[in-house]
Amino acid sequence: MYENNYPNSYNDGNQNENDGNYRQQSNNTYHYSSGGSFSSADGFHREEYRPGGDNRPRREKKGSFGVGKKVAVGILCGLSFGIFAGVGFQAVDTATDFLKDKAGIEQSKEADAALEEKKTETQSQEDNTAKGEGSYEINETQMVQSTVTDVTQVVQEVMPSVVSVNKRYIERMSFWGQEYRQEGSGSGSGIIVGQNETELLLVSNYHVVESPEELTVQFVDGSQAQAQIKGMDEDKDLAVIAVLLSDISSDTMEQISIARMGNSDALNLGEPVIAIGNALGYGQSVTTGVVSALDRPIAASTVQTNVQEDTEINTFIQTNAAINPGNSGGALLNMKGEVIGITSNKIGGEAVEGMGYAIPISDAEPIIERLMTRETKRKVDEENKGYLGITGLDVASEYSQLYDAPRGVYVSSVTEGSGADEAGLVRGDIITAIDDEEITSMTALRDYLDYCEAGSTVTLTIMQGSPMGYQSKTVEVTLGLQNSVE
Repeated sequence: MYENNYPNSYNDGNQNENDGNYRQQSNNTYHYSSGGSFSSADGFHREEYRPGGDNRPRREKKGSFGVGKKVAVGILCGLSFGIFAGVGFQAVDTATDFLKDKAGIEQSKEADAALEEKKTETQSQEDNTAKGEGSYEINETQMVQSTVTDVTQVVQEVMPSVVSVNKRYIERMSFWGQEYRQEGSGSGSGIIVGQNETELLLVSNYHVVESPEELTVQFVDGSQAQAQIKGMDEDKDLAVIAVLLSDISSDTMEQISIARMGNSDALNLGEPVIAIGNALGYGQSVTTGVVSALDRPIAASTVQTNVQEDTEINTFIQTNAAINPGNSGGALLNMKGEVIGITSNKIGGEAVEGMGYAIPISDAEPIIERLMTRETKRKVDEENKGYLGITGLDVASEYSQLYDAPRGVYVSSVTEGSGADEAGLVRGDIITAIDDEEITSMTALRDYLDYCEAGSTVTLTIMQGSPMGYQSKTVEVTLGLQNSVE
């Protein structure tokens, strides 16, 4: 917009030619806009004139809402939008959840139907297999189910029937004709298998309890009691020991239990098993595995006779459950908590890994029952111990084969006036058994006599030489008092 000021003066209607201005009595100022409109100082508005344009009269614009009203309308619109948007989102979520639930139900019904159909097919296949009918396709993809077995409950039930067996023994050594003694100790395991009026009876391995100076049993609660030999079978590596009930506290009796015997003949390859024993003498421990093999034949001993060489073969359960030193005499269990084998570390030895062995309980049970009926042996004090009155040598297997003689104790001399002398033993006789227990070494004979008092009678089985070869003979010997067995 631009402004032109024309001060026009009118003085009695005369014009001043010198300054070129008209003068009036009053001064009027006119303002021109760029659009052609103008206004005067008297407040009158003049219409806009647009050259070559639309010069029609324009309507005057009505007044608009105030600022406050505009703000209120905006807020109302925002609130309305928010409410409708929230309701819409909620409706969408509800509809989505409903559709998901419905879809889940439909999928579940379909899965149940498929499972039922699969079961029907499986049952049909089993029925046809039983009848020997039909042929079946093997699916390209097969499902293999793996089950992790929890043995906690089985172990809790059986642990009170397993004990640790600790042994103190005297090791005898000969050097240049002199005998030396050295004290040693060992440990193994045992299983509580029965009870009579006065004793608690336990089974273990023969090699665990042989030649003891002292046997100690430790129960599940940590209490200990002395044990005595009741019976042993060296060939089967089995022994039964006894603990006097009077030596066991009432609290311990409440915590221990008698093991349940199973049936090892019913075992299957791959069947899970549990081994419990006093591994390495640290106390009871648990290992698990499966039945790796059944009726595994292993040579137990070689018996030489004057006719032929007989090798006795025993069969064992093989398992991959860890069987370590100290486990010998412990329990091999099935998943019912029944004893199906007596573990023995001696059988496997240290030459292999992952192969442990156990004596099948079906083979061991008759021997255990027989040994349980024997009279318990209690060590006799040195001054009351009975002696045969002989000197003897071991007949080892190589000498037995070389000289065609049975294994046992070769009598090299007989003390005059001793019980052996009075019973008719002579040089050259071979003692093979005492009280029906096989004797294969002088050590085994001494061990047996440790439990015999002077004045008691024992029955010896001897082999005497003759022109027809060795002949078996049974003699009874009354033991006397001697300082030592030469």
